[in-house]
Amino acid sequence: MNEQDQQAPRTKNSVLSLAGFLLRSVIAGLALAFVVLYLWPNLNERLAQKPSATPAQPEIFTSYADAVDRTAPSVVSIYTKSVELQQVSPRLQKILGSQYIARSRQNMGSGVLVSEDGYILTNNHVISRVQNISVGLWDGRYAEAQVVGSDPETDLAVLKIELTGLPAAPLAEETELRVGDVVLAIGNAFGLSHTVTMGIISATGRNDLRSVLYEDFIQTDAAINAGNSGGALINYRGEVIGISTRNLGQTQGAQNIGFAIPIAMAKDVMQQIVENGTVRRGWLGALFSDLPLSQQMDGSSSRRGIQVRDVTTGGPAWTAGIRAGDILLSLDGVEIGDARALLLVISQRQPGSRVEFQVQRDSEVFETYATLIQQPPLR
Repeated sequence: MNEQDQQAPRTKNSVLSLAGFLLRSVIAGLALAFVVLYLWPNLNERLAQKPSATPAQPEIFTSYADAVDRTAPSVVSIYTKSVELQQVSPRLQKILGSQYIARSRQNMGSGVLVSEDGYILTNNHVISRVQNISVGLWDGRYAEAQVVGSDPETDLAVLKIELTGLPAAPLAEETELRVGDVVLAIGNAFGLSHTVTMGIISATGRNDLRSVLYEDFIQTDAAINAGNSGGALINYRGEVIGISTRNLGQTQGAQNIGFAIPIAMAKDVMQQIVENGTVRRGWLGALFSDLPLSQQMDGSSSRRGIQVRDVTTGGPAWTAGIRAGDILLSLDGVEIGDARALLLVISQRQPGSRVEFQVQRDSEVFETYATLIQQPPLR
């Protein structure tokens, strides 16, 4: 047997061995695939799915133009004229034959159309003691305005113009405000009609400015300049949440500290003025002051109760047995800790309302009831 005859069986055996190895590998692979698909039946679908796209990013709010467009047509510019008597020098008195000379004065402010039939909300100080009131509208029209009524205690007034096709401002129904909410002020700043400024709500419930009797201001850093008084403070939806009223000027070292009257208070005052010509408020006939803060065991400070400074003889508080020096602890079961806040709460009750006080006199604590009456005119 030659060498070639000896190599032939070896080559045949090698081929058969390779074929057997490949067959065993295929069988093992199929068996493994079967086991995987049996245990994880959705694996095929998962492998077939395309990688998910990057999650959509929230839309960035970059413009409040829609909010402005919704409300700006309802904001009006107010121009007033008044005549003031000015004392002149003795030399001019001899020439004129009078100690005084009449001088005309012009001022400006803003207002908000709150109804299609021409009612306008503004500040009382914008129209107080003036002889003529002119209103400029978004569409270029002008009209003379009449004073329906005013409320110096909240610095609000209602005007009326006789025009058609008037756009009423959307007034916020939800009055829950949060510090940090974005707001915009629209008004006749320095005679520049429909000027828009933006800021946030800096605080709510401000009642210690001593600017009017009943205070519950929204504080904002949106610029409220001369001429903005009576204009609109709106939210990002374009709803009026307040009537701009004043700022702390630079003469007081303040920057970006402005205030607005909450629209809920403004609507209540407006409704009463339109229906009754005046505002009806509960009155207790007493003056109050805050008590000093007391230190608590946990290190915090709190104030419970307010002190009665003065009581009008014959008034509701007097009739209820409340006297100067007493400490009012609660009103209708709610603890009291702020004199200005109590004044506001009482004013929001209707005359004839019966209220319950818990009172402390020296070491004695007792309950008493008072029936509120209509607040008399302020002197």
